[in-house]
Amino acid sequence: MKDGVNGVALGVFIFFFLLVTVMGFLAARWRKAENEHTLDEWGLGGRSFGTWITWFLLGGDLYTAYTFVAVPAAIYATGAAGFFAVPYTIIVYPLIFTFLPRLWSVSHRHGYVTTSDFVRGRFGSKGLSLVVAITGILATMPYIALQLVGIQAVLDVLGIGGGDNTNWFVKDLPLLIAFAVLAAYTYSSGLRAPALIAFVKDGLIYLVIAVAIIYIPIKLGGFDDIFAAANAKFTAAGKGGIVTASGGQWTYATLALGSALALFMYPHSITATLSSRSREVIRRNTTILPLYSLMLGLLALLGFMAIAAGVKVDNGQLAIPQLFENVFPDWFTGVAFAAIGIGALVPAAIMSIAAANLFTRNIYKDFIKPNATAHEETRVSKIVSLLVKVGALIFVLTMDKTVAINFQLLGGIWILQTFPALVGGLFTRWFHRWALLAGWAVGMVYGTVAAYGVASPTQKHFGGSAKEIPGIGEIGYIGMTAFVLNVVVAVVLTFVLRAVKAPEGVDETRPEDYTADAGDPGVAVELPPATAGSAH
Repeated sequence: MKDGVNGVALGVFIFFFLLVTVMGFLAARWRKAENEHTLDEWGLGGRSFGTWITWFLLGGDLYTAYTFVAVPAAIYATGAAGFFAVPYTIIVYPLIFTFLPRLWSVSHRHGYVTTSDFVRGRFGSKGLSLVVAITGILATMPYIALQLVGIQAVLDVLGIGGGDNTNWFVKDLPLLIAFAVLAAYTYSSGLRAPALIAFVKDGLIYLVIAVAIIYIPIKLGGFDDIFAAANAKFTAAGKGGIVTASGGQWTYATLALGSALALFMYPHSITATLSSRSREVIRRNTTILPLYSLMLGLLALLGFMAIAAGVKVDNGQLAIPQLFENVFPDWFTGVAFAAIGIGALVPAAIMSIAAANLFTRNIYKDFIKPNATAHEETRVSKIVSLLVKVGALIFVLTMDKTVAINFQLLGGIWILQTFPALVGGLFTRWFHRWALLAGWAVGMVYGTVAAYGVASPTQKHFGGSAKEIPGIGEIGYIGMTAFVLNVVVAVVLTFVLRAVKAPEGVDETRPEDYTADAGDPGVAVELPPATAGSAH
């Protein structure tokens, strides 16, 4: 590790940070609407984004700074087991091709802004809508925190994070400044800010990975030497080399599948999706987004390169930033760090907007002020987006980074439990609303209790997301076990509740809503009764 502040890298980093800051504020004037005080405009960019803007926005949303840091860090620490992120991003795109266009269509027809809006309209249940909203907010908070962790890792390696004995305010001042800028332009420009910045972010990431995958192996003697060094490390550690041991295959497979099912349950994924202007834009994006999976596979190899380069860090999250500083010229190190830093700002902005929209539409409007106007909805969302970011910042500054990572893993277990209500509801009205609510509760309780019982070398509880699967005896992803229990309970109780003719709630959607496109005759936003006080 180089001593002191890397001035050249810091200068390049600051240049790009200032560039995206200016872009963030200018985004408020980009495609400016006549009435910007609606959630459609502030929270969904006017539902006007085309194929490429949506592609960059979704890419910036899903492939975050934490992805940039954590995926190769997992490879650096565990070997090939960390590659689970690559197959799960391959599985997810055929999956979302089947249901995201249907969600876009019904949301466009009825003016839905969140997944909870759809669940309420489909099943006629504010209670089910409420738990989906709360789950989304809880799962998003640690995710935002991890974006700040990514920025902090870069600042530490740049040498401006301060030492352990530094005054806390001085130590965290760079992170506080980054947070303040993020909060300001998100409040001002809404979803347009991350949409515009995503072009810079993704361009930098593709550039850095393209250079890294060629330049670093040349510096280290080629891929043969890189894989040999990694294999020697894991063999010496008693892990049998870089390939996943046979005992870990269930964990690998269930984690990949569960993560694929969960990815587009996150509110920020849906927010980026609903911002597109047509159903066809969504279908096109599911076919070109796998380009990011190619990038992710190359990115993951950096973990092995860090081993071969002799990078030694106590915190695995610093491995890749440290690799970049060790092998790149200072000016390109600044470019790489800017890619990571900006890669945190884009998803953090979208996540805070998505969480704020859930609170406003499905808690504030449904339960606190049903007659809230569109202007009031937007004002509340702006304020809540700030509060969400403040909460994430407090989380990062006051808790150990390992805790933040494990809570994000717990958030993945939680968000997966909304799958039956959302995706099930997009294809069938057969499930009973009370059965879905009971299934959600069982999945949440089991997943939380099971995760609480997992220990790690650094903490007694919430130390991981894998545990023995009941009845099978293999170690698997807790989220998938909870999901199976969730579905079983929902199916069984639906049979029971239908047999006793329990009230099912009113479905305000129609079959043709799920295939409607923006240009179809007669297709216009029709507000459901619950949102009649808003003007979109």
